[in-house]
Amino acid sequence: MAKAPQAKANHYDVVVAPHITEKSTLLSEHNGVIFKVSGDATKPQIKEAVEALFGVKVTNVNTLVQKGKTKRWKGRPYKRTDMKKAIVTLADGDSIDVTSGV
Repeated sequence: MAKAPQAKANHYDVVVAPHITEKSTLLSEHNGVIFKVSGDATKPQIKEAVEALFGVKVTNVNTLVQKGKTKRWKGRPYKRTDMKKAIVTLADGDSIDVTSGV
């Protein structure tokens, strides 16, 4: 009985947030959605989490790690954190409205 809440919380730990940009909105026309995911998440975990949270069928998951930029503030350099993104392709007929909450 205790595993059901654990599994639900685990899905929220895998999928952090939707990544909303111009490019991701263009991708939504082809059944694609981009999510920010945790750095240690695997493709099967991402697929399982998206299917459980949004109730859709996932056909493909591609991942990439976007390296953080080196910036300067008051003359001192610092580095933004790295971000892992997942490009999730949905089955035909399925869609996710990323502007609404889960």
